[in-house]
Amino acid sequence: ELQQKVEETEMLKMELQMLETERVRLSLVEEKLVDVLQLLQQLRDLNISKRALGKILLSTLESCHDPQHGKAHLFEVLDTLYQELTACELLQSQPLEKAQSHQSLSNPLVISC
Repeated sequence: ELQQKVEETEMLKMELQMLETERVRLSLVEEKLVDVLQLLQQLRDLNISKRALGKILLSTLESCHDPQHGKAHLFEVLDTLYQELTACELLQSQPLEKAQSHQSLSNPLVISC
């Protein structure tokens, strides 16, 4: 019976470690998603055209084309989208103070279509 308890304890420890790993992964994905949404909000405030935004999105999806859709793939797509958005000429030409003031005035996670 003691051996069974030890085995159960080890299994619970392994499950806890797996849950912690998943929590960290989800936290990273959430942070990257918030960053992407903030950039999208800034671009919306700068009146980016739907065509330009569509090109950025299609470019991201094409560069991240992977037939194996795994958990790591989601983060790769978000990271690539973030890189594509930060390279956008509208954001490059925008003074940093003005872009940050737009962000502080409204909720960066609310994007209306």
